[in-house]
Amino acid sequence: MNIIKTDIDGVVIIEPRIFEDARGYFFESFSERVFCKEVCDTRFVQDNESKSQYGVVRGLHFQKPPYSQSKLVRVIKGAVLDVAVDIRKGSPTFGKHVAVELTEDNHRQLFIPRGFAHGFAVLSEEVIFQYKCDNFYAPEAEGAIAWDDPDLGIDWRIPADKVILSDKDKKHPRLKEMDI
Repeated sequence: MNIIKTDIDGVVIIEPRIFEDARGYFFESFSERVFCKEVCDTRFVQDNESKSQYGVVRGLHFQKPPYSQSKLVRVIKGAVLDVAVDIRKGSPTFGKHVAVELTEDNHRQLFIPRGFAHGFAVLSEEVIFQYKCDNFYAPEAEGAIAWDDPDLGIDWRIPADKVILSDKDKKHPRLKEMDI
């Protein structure tokens, strides 16, 4: 696997080695041994999958301590713009974000450590999105930031009139309005 560091410490892109021949392709999507050595020594406890259509923006979500979650995300079908926003108090990159295109063709994954808000925008007609979490979901610990917070400066690559949000995601506060 090729591990690519981003501008924010701890957030990394993972590119697998892909073996292709006339039959198709094969790659190792996860190896605990390699992941713990090269990325982060963590144990994933829950896998999630979602299916969405073009224009859907999910996020920016996080779990509050002690239920914070690290995530390893990837696309099975389609394409997304995946975004991680640093919400770690005292971090030199607080409020900054990393945005990476994850597709069924590039097979990239993004590791998002604890202390980040996460979201994605669907760029293809349809997407199947999977992620591993290192802590169980706790509804009482939900937190979120407005997807369109102007202070974050995220270019979701979807025209605003085409964005599809859940009712819940339409109501989140800006980062500066939150006590994190």
